[in-house]
Amino acid sequence: MAKDKSSTVQIQTYADHHVITQPNPLRKVLRRVAEKDLDDPVARAEKALAGLSGEFKNWMAAETDRLAAAHAAVLKDGFTKATREELFRAAHDIKGDAATFGFPSAGATAESLCRIIEHAPDLDKVPSDLIAHHINAIKAIVHEHTKLDTASTASELSRQLRGVADEYLAQVNRDRPEHLEAILAPSIVPAE
Repeated sequence: MAKDKSSTVQIQTYADHHVITQPNPLRKVLRRVAEKDLDDPVARAEKALAGLSGEFKNWMAAETDRLAAAHAAVLKDGFTKATREELFRAAHDIKGDAATFGFPSAGATAESLCRIIEHAPDLDKVPSDLIAHHINAIKAIVHEHTKLDTASTASELSRQLRGVADEYLAQVNRDRPEHLEAILAPSIVPAE
């Protein structure tokens, strides 16, 4: 049982200092719980994620469909402010969701696509194949995720695309040092 402390400020004086102890009003509302009743929020969250994990592939498929639709709009209308933003948002959402949903290589590939969109000085001059290869890789990684030999292939594909994207960005930004620093910074490509 906790000791009853006064509800006033307590001051202990020593030769070279003072210790001031203020009352803690939260002690009055604190409830003690038996060891066996302790809640583990991490375990609870993991259990909830496990229950939802069957939906992850469908959610990623919906995200890749959104990315493909954004790319189709770019191919149809070119890079307008709206098409650029939608392509970036779709890739960025995949980048953020992929690792949680069990698709880290798709996330790394989406990150590479985001870097192209962010750092290319003129998106209309970016080779259309470079963007298409990123989108097709993300779609393939998500679609083929259940096959046993795809993890290493997906990781290698994402690493290769990042390398090509970085080479392209370094070349087109050679006169823009503020972008080169971000482009040349190392990044970690997660393993599957």
